[in-house]
Amino acid sequence: MASKKAALLATVITASVSGLPMASPAARADDYSDLLDVLRAKGSLTDHEYSTLLAKHQHHAPAAESASPRHAARPTHGASGARGGQYASATTGHGVGTGYEPGITFDPGSPEFDATNRAENAASRAQVSAQQAQAALAALNTSDIVRVDKYVAGKGITFKAGPININLSGFINGFYTYNSPAGGRPVAGGVSSGSSGFDSSAVRNGLLPAGFILKMTTRQQGMDISAVMGMYPGINNAKNGAFNANTGGSPVGLGTAGIDFRQVYVTFGNSDIGTFKVGRDLAFFGGDAILNDATLLSVGATGSNSAPGNTSLGRIGVGYVYADWIPQISYTSPKIAGVQGAVGIFQPLDEFNYADATNSVVSHYSATSTQHSSPMVQGKVTYDATLGKLQARIWASFLIQHQQALQGSEISSAVRRGAMVEAGDIGAKLTYGPFEGVAYYYRGSGLGTTALFFDGVAANGRKRASEGYYVQAAYHATKRLKLVGSYGVSNLYQAPGEASTMLVRRNQSVIGAAYYQLTDWLNLVGEYANTSSAAHGPNTQSDNTASCGVILLF
Repeated sequence: MASKKAALLATVITASVSGLPMASPAARADDYSDLLDVLRAKGSLTDHEYSTLLAKHQHHAPAAESASPRHAARPTHGASGARGGQYASATTGHGVGTGYEPGITFDPGSPEFDATNRAENAASRAQVSAQQAQAALAALNTSDIVRVDKYVAGKGITFKAGPININLSGFINGFYTYNSPAGGRPVAGGVSSGSSGFDSSAVRNGLLPAGFILKMTTRQQGMDISAVMGMYPGINNAKNGAFNANTGGSPVGLGTAGIDFRQVYVTFGNSDIGTFKVGRDLAFFGGDAILNDATLLSVGATGSNSAPGNTSLGRIGVGYVYADWIPQISYTSPKIAGVQGAVGIFQPLDEFNYADATNSVVSHYSATSTQHSSPMVQGKVTYDATLGKLQARIWASFLIQHQQALQGSEISSAVRRGAMVEAGDIGAKLTYGPFEGVAYYYRGSGLGTTALFFDGVAANGRKRASEGYYVQAAYHATKRLKLVGSYGVSNLYQAPGEASTMLVRRNQSVIGAAYYQLTDWLNLVGEYANTSSAAHGPNTQSDNTASCGVILLF
């Protein structure tokens, strides 16, 4: 009844204010008084509503109409006029039908009757339409309907199925890369291919392989919950090796591409208590270094270009140590005044003799380990700030892991030697208008170089110190064109009592690149890189690489 009454009131008010006829074009404004009589008699209007509408109607009616005899008789409503007597009921003094007050006239064939029917029919139709709209809206909010959010370039496609958001995102890239060695002699643990003696061409992935990421999020019992699975296939043939999907490839017929499931994790928490993560994801130490590296979208140092694997090196080993994707249980705090902290326990990793793996002569440069009674611990603090047009992000992180039962060519089997690995880093990214700058530095004891715990401990069981840095500048020449230049170094120092002249002392690279955003998805990339390695002895080697290709992000 409430919705029906509201529709009737809206009809009367609209007609009364506008002065347009309701019954027909020929009807006069004073005819609405009869309609108000009927609505009041039917109980659709209270006395107060009736008086208000009548006063409003009389105010808007033409002066001549308001002064007519018909309106002159209005002050005592309910009294029957000459016209009313014509249609008066013969029984009990009531009008035709039941439920009407004495003195109310009602002519089934009169304009008032037609207007009433039309008003009631319009109200009924309005009520049905409102019910149908509410039913349709309720149906849209059920889990049976799948909706799609508005697409934002680079953010993937998000589907909403009831309370669950399903996001699909990813990227694909491919480059033609030409590597020309500049000569030199081998360096154990070096990343340059300068001593290979021949040029190489490859159609390959860059630092990123391809990627397809599925993320599902929902909110349950006050917690934001997500599940993430990231699959990273390469375009080149895979080859089994120590580094699994990241091992150099196998350019032989009948080969197949590799699949790297780097991300498998869940998160839960909220903005008040922070977020917990359980699963495999990018680690904290060195994570921001690689995410802010421009070569993430290009090639950088090639590693092995003659037999390319899933990825190139980019600036890994020539400015930072690879953060890696590590199983973890971690916690990230809420952000307060731009500051956010994170800490976690991670799957401990073995010490690895990388220098021997890159040298044709096995010399047992580094110690190894396979025993772990305690986890790796990592933590990070970030600070984000905006000062006018300047945007800044500063971060620092640490890593601790106890390496146990080290084995090396100079370690007695009767000695159970261990080492506590410690490392820390700090970095900053500044953005001001079209300019971007990144600066990063790390230092470690037992950390090694290129990847976590590669050549971190000497064959005598003593820790090697290492450090490195990179600086990067970018300029957005136009809305679509970005020019980037960067320089980076990674140093590995000898352990006390060690004299390994062929062991790598320094890896460094100079990189220049241009990135052109052809469409919202497609980016064109051209890049040049010079990479060099130097040993603790006289050996050095260097190479030059030119790459061009595309990377698509959706």
